[in-house]
Amino acid sequence: MPHLAEQSRFTLGGTTITYLPDGYGAHHPDTMMPGVDWAAHPGSLADSLLVLTFGAFLVRTGDQNILVDLALGEMDVDIPGVARLKGGELLRSLAAEGLSADDIDTVVYTHLHLDHVGWTSDVAPVPNGPRTRTPTGLTFARARHLMAQDEWRYWSARTGELGGPDADVVLKPLEGVVEFIGGGDTIAPGVTVEDTSGHTPGHLAVVVRDPSGAGRESVFLAGDIFHAPVEIADPNLSFSSDVDPDRAKAVRDRVLERPDTVIAAGHFPHGVFGRAVPTGDTYTWTTVDGSPSSR
Repeated sequence: MPHLAEQSRFTLGGTTITYLPDGYGAHHPDTMMPGVDWAAHPGSLADSLLVLTFGAFLVRTGDQNILVDLALGEMDVDIPGVARLKGGELLRSLAAEGLSADDIDTVVYTHLHLDHVGWTSDVAPVPNGPRTRTPTGLTFARARHLMAQDEWRYWSARTGELGGPDADVVLKPLEGVVEFIGGGDTIAPGVTVEDTSGHTPGHLAVVVRDPSGAGRESVFLAGDIFHAPVEIADPNLSFSSDVDPDRAKAVRDRVLERPDTVIAAGHFPHGVFGRAVPTGDTYTWTTVDGSPSSR
C-alpha cells in the first residue's frame, strides 16, 4: 500500500473544507507525464510509480454540505500500461464526519474524468469492465449536481472514451438533473467557481472564502489543475489527459501567482492542503503544517 493522503481539514472562519479519501491510483509515470526527467524530482515516484490519491472535498458552510467531486468509486482494476486503480472509501470517510449521503445538498464537479465521478450513481464506472448491475439512482439523491455546460457537452459527444465518464452509470443518471454553472457563480456564501478550462473544456475550480469577510486567505480547490507536486516545481509539464496543454499551463501559472491562497490538491499523496512557495524562478509545494513535500 503506497502512502496516501489522510482525512484532513482546513478552516476559514466558520467554514470547514475536509478532504475525504476514497482510494488511489498507481500510475506508470511516463504514460501519464511523458518526457519528465524524474531523476530531477526526487521523491516524486514510489517504487517507480506515480501515485495519485483519489477523494472528494466536503465544504461545510452555514447549514450547507457541499461535495466537490465524487472520486473513483468502488473498484479495484488494472489498466495495462496505465495504472492500477483502487477506490471505495468515500462514504466511510463521509460517515467519519457524521454525515450520510442524504446529508449532502450540493455536488460540484470540477470536471468529468473517471476519477472525479465515481460515486455519481450506485454503480461504479469501472473502465473496460463488465456491467453486472444497472444503476438504480444517484448516490447523493437529495443534492443538486452542478458542472460547466461545456464539460457536459464535450463528454456527451465522446461516450466510451477511456478516462471519461461512463454513459450508463454517470451521464444517463444525470440527465434531467444536472444544472449548469460558470465562472463567477456563487454556490453558497463564500463559495464561488472559476473557469479553469484547459485540462478539460469545462474544467472549474471552487474557491472558498470566509463568508464573514474576515481575513484575505482563500482555499482554492484545484481539481486537476495539478496532479502532482512536480507540476508546481515545473509548471511547463503536461499531463497526458490535458485536452489543451497550452491553456492548462496558463491556468497553472495563474493559480501559482495567486496571493493568500491555500491550494487544495486532491491528488497529492503526502498532504492535499498546501501553498506554492516561490523558490528562485520556480515554486516548492509546502503542506500547511510547513513540511515540504516533493520538489
